[in-house]
Amino acid sequence: MIRRFAGLLASAAILASASSAVAESKPPLKLGLILDMSGPYADITGPGSVVAGKMAAEDFGGEVLGRKIEILSADHFNKADIAATTAREWFDNQGVEAIMDVAASATALAANEIAKARNKILLLSGPGAIRITNEACGPYTVHWAYDTYSLAKGTATAMTKQGGDSWFFITADYAFGQDLEKDATTFVKANGGKVLGDAKHPLNAPDFSSYLLQAQSSGAKVVGLADAGADAITAVKQASEFGLTKSGQRLAMLLGYISDVESLGLPIAKGLVLTEPFYWDLNDETRAWSRRFFDKFKKMPTAAQAGVYSSTMHYLKAVKQAGTTDSAPVMKIMKETPVNDFFAHNGIIREDGRMVHDMYLFQVKAPEESKGKYDDYKVLATIPGKDAFLPLSESKCPLVKK
Repeated sequence: MIRRFAGLLASAAILASASSAVAESKPPLKLGLILDMSGPYADITGPGSVVAGKMAAEDFGGEVLGRKIEILSADHFNKADIAATTAREWFDNQGVEAIMDVAASATALAANEIAKARNKILLLSGPGAIRITNEACGPYTVHWAYDTYSLAKGTATAMTKQGGDSWFFITADYAFGQDLEKDATTFVKANGGKVLGDAKHPLNAPDFSSYLLQAQSSGAKVVGLADAGADAITAVKQASEFGLTKSGQRLAMLLGYISDVESLGLPIAKGLVLTEPFYWDLNDETRAWSRRFFDKFKKMPTAAQAGVYSSTMHYLKAVKQAGTTDSAPVMKIMKETPVNDFFAHNGIIREDGRMVHDMYLFQVKAPEESKGKYDDYKVLATIPGKDAFLPLSESKCPLVKK
């Protein structure tokens, strides 16, 4: 018996060694993340998204189909041409099989065109422009975390119904901001409100005083911030300095993250209403994963970073099941398989590439309501996925059969 047991152990060791040798002999499975690593969206995605992607690879076991999983990352510096050039180089010369995140909408749309031309998979968590799954949709592109439609529907609908029936927008003057203002305007008007005007600002604007003065003079009950990251933080801080909310106007942060709230601090951010697909403290599953992320990154994850892990893991499972990295069979399995993890329950990937899941309407807590750092949100409502996202019947995606 002892000799037989020893023989089994030796056989197992040989098999493990052989498996490792096979994995080393095959080229790695390269997955790329194109991110804002140093600009206004670095806290939203950036290094934290790299950590999330690597966590997914590690949790999957580090290899698939006998190939070691390798996570690449690059900074697009919020320039669409750099995002496109990086995607082209990775697909054409570096053997990258799929790209994740691509924070910011203009950069994501640029990378999307490269992915479509090369029939490669693109899984987007950071950008928001709804045109990604509308006019610009692709057969292998999936919009994972949120979009301007779902963000606007949650926040604009809730605030208009609460009496905020006149709006003025302070809007980032690029694809994401334009789409967000357009979608929010639709829901303000649908709920009996009106828009009194807007002010457009460039990316990474240092001074919002002129835009805030326009918002104050408009007399609008709600000032909608159709921007994100450092721009949204600067706008909220300067609005507080201007005493905008003390004069009776309300701020609507149409895209906000926990990283933004932590940067602002609860004394300034308290009362803000925002819509997100994820919060670390929603339930036992979100808490367990988020604490693991925190152990590695020393910050709680944003929704975009959680989306990177979720989308990467769903992709790797599909690759294993398909037995190939070819885009068509992998995407077929991804669309046929519900997304069930800490990020989404019974999420589905539609034919337009939209991953449909529940969204949440949050309000930022007052300092006295919070039990400590990162205890920032209280849930106002859960918005079912079928109600949160643009109906397929209204889609402009040419892949949608009507």
